[in-house]
Amino acid sequence: MKHISLMALLAILFSCDSSRVYEENKDFNGPFWPKSTVPAFTFDIEDTSESYNIFINVRNGFDYPFYNLYYEYAIRDSLGNTLEKDMLELILFDSKSGEPFGSGLGDLFDHQKPVLENYQFPQPGQYSIAFTHFMRPDTLPLILSVGARVEKSVD
Repeated sequence: MKHISLMALLAILFSCDSSRVYEENKDFNGPFWPKSTVPAFTFDIEDTSESYNIFINVRNGFDYPFYNLYYEYAIRDSLGNTLEKDMLELILFDSKSGEPFGSGLGDLFDHQKPVLENYQFPQPGQYSIAFTHFMRPDTLPLILSVGARVEKSVD
């Protein structure tokens, strides 16, 4: 019983994150990311006087066959207008040693990388961010989930 109470207390303490506005991860149907699957995340912004940091979250397996991941993000407003769009690279493994980056447990590794920093949304309302992978294979093996995090910038 003591272990359960301790674990519950730790979960509560680690879940308190005052800067987080939104965070969600979406698992794929298998241990792979098909190019046709475009994870999208919808969130609300109330305070436009604040600046925000926007992140991509990626979970991959140790045997992912590349050292990196090219992806495109698109941020849209509630009318579907694209506000920001760019292609970025996430380095998952050291290209020389093959050592995995990110935080790992067993053969799974989690990565969180900034997409935009100190971003100001033009008006209060609902926004979305979508991610598309831009790797050569249509289906990326051992990419297990992709997510988004929006947090208030800390000056």
